[in-house]
Amino acid sequence: MIDHLGITVSDFDASKAFYDKAMAPLGASLLYMVPQEYTGGAKVGGYGRDRPVFWLHQGKDKPKDRQHVAFTARSRAEVDAFHAAAIAAGGKDNGGPGLRPHYHANYYGAFVFDPDGNNVEAVCHAAE
Repeated sequence: MIDHLGITVSDFDASKAFYDKAMAPLGASLLYMVPQEYTGGAKVGGYGRDRPVFWLHQGKDKPKDRQHVAFTARSRAEVDAFHAAAIAAGGKDNGGPGLRPHYHANYYGAFVFDPDGNNVEAVCHAAE
């Protein structure tokens, strides 16, 4: 249903460094930077596996509203690796890898706050 989405970040380079590391275990990377002549001078880049689906847009100030974004992991090991990479990249833990049976029996996720305080998650819905 969702084709792509984006969030505003206060420091594009810091967020790019964070997401470069956090997305790698999920098989995703920065795939495209929009030329700045089309963005009014702001840095805008898109992450994904095959095509850009998650976009960072440089804002002027720290965003007032924090977002929640969940990325699909293909395995529980990817969730574990995402969490470790995101923490190593400077993210703040918001719930380590584990089952969340209050969502459903096989909901295995991990949560980290990014540099702007957005709640970023990796989740695997498959049985172990």
